[in-house]
Amino acid sequence: MINAVGRDIPDYLLTDGREVYQGRFAKDGQVIKRDSPACVVREKPTADKLVGTIREACEKCGVHDGMTISFHSEFRNGDYTASQVVKVLVEELGVRDLRVAATSLGDAHDLLADYIEQGIITHIESSGVRGRIGEAISHGKLKEPAIIRSHGGRPRAMMAGEVHVDVAFLAAATSDKAGNASGTGGKSNCGSLGFAIPDSQYADKVVVITDCLVDFPNVPASIKCEDVDYVVVVDQIGDPRRIASKEARFTQDPRELMMAERAADIIAALPYFTDGFSFQTGAGGPSLAVNRFLESHMREKGIKMGFALGGVTGAICNLMDKGLVGKILDTQDFDLTAIKHLEENPNHVEMSQSEYANPGSKGAYVNYLDYMVLSALEIDTKFNVNVITGSDGVVRGAPGGHPDTAASSKCCIIVTPLVRGRMATVCKDVTTVTTPGECVDVLVTDYGTAVNPARQDIIDCLDAAGIPHVSIESLQERAYAIVGEPDPLEWEDRVVAIVEARDGTILDVIRQIKPYSLDK
Repeated sequence: MINAVGRDIPDYLLTDGREVYQGRFAKDGQVIKRDSPACVVREKPTADKLVGTIREACEKCGVHDGMTISFHSEFRNGDYTASQVVKVLVEELGVRDLRVAATSLGDAHDLLADYIEQGIITHIESSGVRGRIGEAISHGKLKEPAIIRSHGGRPRAMMAGEVHVDVAFLAAATSDKAGNASGTGGKSNCGSLGFAIPDSQYADKVVVITDCLVDFPNVPASIKCEDVDYVVVVDQIGDPRRIASKEARFTQDPRELMMAERAADIIAALPYFTDGFSFQTGAGGPSLAVNRFLESHMREKGIKMGFALGGVTGAICNLMDKGLVGKILDTQDFDLTAIKHLEENPNHVEMSQSEYANPGSKGAYVNYLDYMVLSALEIDTKFNVNVITGSDGVVRGAPGGHPDTAASSKCCIIVTPLVRGRMATVCKDVTTVTTPGECVDVLVTDYGTAVNPARQDIIDCLDAAGIPHVSIESLQERAYAIVGEPDPLEWEDRVVAIVEARDGTILDVIRQIKPYSLDK
């Protein structure tokens, strides 16, 4: 069946109530009955919830073949916990047919790729897949199609009972004996535990894993003792130094700075740029750089940002310290500066992944977002964006909050170079649709700016401000003139991953890569 972004979704996937994507707000007003976790009654007085090892916690949780486990990804490439737990489950307890529902998976979790190839891990649900796990999925090594959801789509699916977690293993910088846990205050601080909070609320069993046990009560707590079954103390839960990635950097590239400055000019030219406006930027270099150029516009107009949202870097913390941001609402931290800032500044506050972007809630924070600045691996002439699959078709990215913020903000701006290396970023059709074009308003490249024709109001504002813009088709033609039109990728028939829209419908599918032949 052809969905609203023109993707052909195999009919055999449309079972058990699954539907194809029907449009940006097609499910608005739908009623969802919240799923409930199993809960063991604890009436008797207890000294603590401490157990000696991860294995003991697993045994007490009654782990079994075919179970679904979850982890959070606040430590990003510095995470140790997921691999520690899965190794115990597989190597010590012999659990098979494991189903993993992590917030995101990357290079830190390469061990899991071994278990995928061995047929031990049979299903993955995540908001991002990188590294060897992505390669294993793309080459058809996973028994069942992976499900890739946005940051908002994940808690919505948990709330709706579409994914039910048997045991959540949640790393925390500090915890007390009862399981009141935080991402700060210890030796391995990761900052916000916003990604872990829905898991603690919806999983049947919750195990907090920490390397710093503190006095009871550890409050205010991100994960609350009422949701926790067991606490395990280990030597180290992760390496905070590896949270910052090469993508989440402060760029010095003149081309990227030029694009960032143009994006800031566009923000300032629109009617939403008033005192108390709200703003979020992705973690890519060009989009991050928009922060520094916004400062001069705010000072010139005598206004400040009401709140900044989402994943947080030192750039937005710096603006707050200068008195230009009222509140920072933080669901994950991208660098050590942001982690420290969250711990020390009372106006920099943690929020859960559900509060941030869950479209199944009664109103997530993204619904109040004025501007969103994002990056893209590809964007096509229909303004569809891909941030999941590379030019070779391998899964190596994360929708994260991209679809959520694009859909809900008043103005979504994509900042990306026209070409990368020998590949066109602006193309005729993206490899995989991550964010529908109807949710994208402006594209800023190093060769010009394009505005979605559906946003005549923005076009009028840019014209009034003297900001030039061209058609996206002309940018695509320019890109192909520079690097040539790419040969189409070849795929097997088998679907290896399903890309869900944030409302749970099927936005796109990713098929198994066809092996390259030298005979062609």
